Amino acid sequence: MSQAGHHGNEQEPRRPFRNRAADAAASVRRHAARQLARRTPVLPVLVLAVVVLVDLAGGAGLIWLPLLAAGPALAPATNGPRGVLCTGLLAAALGAALGIGHGVPPGELTAVLCALLAVTAASGLASALGGRRERVLAAVRSVAEAAQHAVLQPVPEAVGPFRVAVRYSAAAAEARIGGDLYALVPTPHGVRLIVGDVRGKGLPAVGTAALVLGVFREAAHDEPDLLAVVGRIERSLARNLGPDDFVTAVIAGCPRSGHLEVVNCGHAPPLLISASGDVRAVEPARPTPPLGLRALSGQAPHLQRLPFGVGEQLLLYTDGVTEARDHAREFYPLAEGVARHVSDEPARTLTALHHELLAHVGGRLHDDAALLLLRRHTTDDAQAPLPSRAEAAL
Repeated sequence: MSQAGHHGNEQEPRRPFRNRAADAAASVRRHAARQLARRTPVLPVLVLAVVVLVDLAGGAGLIWLPLLAAGPALAPATNGPRGVLCTGLLAAALGAALGIGHGVPPGELTAVLCALLAVTAASGLASALGGRRERVLAAVRSVAEAAQHAVLQPVPEAVGPFRVAVRYSAAAAEARIGGDLYALVPTPHGVRLIVGDVRGKGLPAVGTAALVLGVFREAAHDEPDLLAVVGRIERSLARNLGPDDFVTAVIAGCPRSGHLEVVNCGHAPPLLISASGDVRAVEPARPTPPLGLRALSGQAPHLQRLPFGVGEQLLLYTDGVTEARDHAREFYPLAEGVARHVSDEPARTLTALHHELLAHVGGRLHDDAALLLLRRHTTDDAQAPLPSRAEAAL
């Protein structure tokens, strides 16, 4: 091998190292710039600069000096306690310099400087308390997200011959979890799914949703009859819920090719979408009480059997969708929205529906809202393999 080739081989490994070192240095510089921008009180300093320029231009002496307090007063909105302190000290220094330059009497100047320091101290305390609240809120959000992932487990995009999509929005933005529930389980008896709404809000509703989903996932595997699954959930709720608590839900299953089973327990009727895009509501043949109230009404749930061929879709949802109102107090027309946005990809359909729903209400929902769309993609009845218990624990 020639000497030039030998040197060339020696230099080649160094080139990536230099590139990595340059990238690391650039990353450090960008991080430092972001930290400096976050810690530098840009807006308060600009306010102080404007006050100083106005004072110098007007030469009014004491009249403009109290406005320097606007700097430390605004600092908590953009900076932490350190930025507030720096802004307050800068305001005090500028006030002292301007006061001495204008010949302000020492007593009046001292009063102005004391006021500036008092505003700085109050703003620093407000910034510290605000930072503490933000940390607590971040911790609460992380716990809520963990609870949501534990209760509302992710739904696979494809299960056997079906394509699936889910969209969920909690009305409590800080908690990111509410009383709506959904689940889809591939079982030896076919794919089974549930969408429901717990009466009430807050942690009790989340606990009830967790109870319903836990019983549903177990019963869906054990019971070959869909009505038996509903019965298991009903008995569990009767033992654990109060007399005024209940859950509205739709439980559905696809036991064999081309067929669909639906049990509606006091919930909004699901929408059946044909392969051509026609949308119709699957109204229950006879009314059935919500889960948890069968003992009071004495009415048993009713099983509906429907054809469900290739290209057809089933949309389950909660009343947070259909009861969403715009500024004119008009409800969101879900069936019309589905007809406008239906496609062969459930995820694309629900994304368009969700965006339109948020636009309808002006950006934020006032109730929990869940959408689950199931589409039969092929005629193959092979179900996705179920995870083992060890895999599920992971």
